[in-house]
Amino acid sequence: MDIHRDFAQIAVLQNGEVRDAGQVACRPDALVGWARTLGPGDQVALEATGNSEAIALLIRPYAGRVVVSNPLKTRAIAEAKVKTDKVDARILAQLLAADFLPPVWLPDERTARLRRIVGQRTQLVRERTRIKNQVHAVLARNLLPRPTATDLFGKAGRAWLGLQVLPPDERDTVQALLRHLDFLGTELVSYEQALATEALTDATARRLMTIPGVSMVVAMALIAAVGDFGRFPTAAVGDFGRFPTAEKLVAYLGLHPRVRQSGGQPAYHGRITKQGNAHARGMLVEAAFTAALAPGPLRAFYSRIKARRGFQIAVVATARKLATLAWTLDTRGEDYAFARPSLVAFKHRKLELTSGAPRAVAHRGPGYAYNDKQLRREERELVETAERAYQLLISNWQPHRPPGAKKIEFTQLRQE
Repeated sequence: MDIHRDFAQIAVLQNGEVRDAGQVACRPDALVGWARTLGPGDQVALEATGNSEAIALLIRPYAGRVVVSNPLKTRAIAEAKVKTDKVDARILAQLLAADFLPPVWLPDERTARLRRIVGQRTQLVRERTRIKNQVHAVLARNLLPRPTATDLFGKAGRAWLGLQVLPPDERDTVQALLRHLDFLGTELVSYEQALATEALTDATARRLMTIPGVSMVVAMALIAAVGDFGRFPTAAVGDFGRFPTAEKLVAYLGLHPRVRQSGGQPAYHGRITKQGNAHARGMLVEAAFTAALAPGPLRAFYSRIKARRGFQIAVVATARKLATLAWTLDTRGEDYAFARPSLVAFKHRKLELTSGAPRAVAHRGPGYAYNDKQLRREERELVETAERAYQLLISNWQPHRPPGAKKIEFTQLRQE
């Protein structure tokens, strides 16, 4: 099926012959009517487009196999000299018969819903940033000083902004931008409440939040990108099994370095591939900034890479470490070993409040312990001890044996 906005061109390969099978409208009733002509032995291929996921979900119950092809890897269509809808459909049928189509993983209903919520929240955040930049631009072109308040759009910042002298049209522009900003803030609260409600019943999200720097937004963005590995809230282990190793997850998120190697030449490692979900990758990088400031082994890891390779590479390497850590924790069904209990309880309480839970007035809940400075200092000392242990471990680390060193067998170590 060569998919378009209003119709799909169909080609059929049967008994080694390819023939055109006309068009079908991209409407639910028309697609279901055509899908009912299929059988368990039929296979359907279509390229990944904006509406291919919905079409695949409609066809899947009637066909034996539905393959959504990755358009970036279907080079036979992109490089064809004669490119029409019929030719594209024929090539897809031939590649499917030869099992040469690189498939795209199709999310389930919950994951698709989470992806839509996360995507809409991302658009709201970007729109809010754009509006704030416009307000700062108004101040700059009218030669006004920098605001004295830390947050220009908070209560003190808006009070300072109201005292500034601006031309009437610029004043109207600022007021309109602020009204739009307030509207987007209200919409953003509703989307974050929906994410928090999902995270409350998701064991994997709460487990990921034990990692320093990983908030509810970061955890749900990773869940939406990777898949519905939290669809069993009561289970100890999620569905990270879609990725057999942590390296597969890292590659899926585009945090793997590019590798070029040919013949007897040494391999060249370049920048990260940046394949996969860009938003999830960006959220992990933001979480890496916070993890690099919190005491613990992650900060020691960041400092070691920063001393050797610089700030930018260290942040990306820490983001990659967070992805590996998330895979390990989920597959083992464990929380982060160096988590600070009071901070985790504070995160969980904040998650409940974001989801709409009532505030407990004059009542000290589980998250109140984070306000105890003595307890926070003791927990900080514990994770700083773990950080020093990590630094001691890697201080004399040698990836290879020194020249002339004798290899000691494992059996010999057991005997000694």
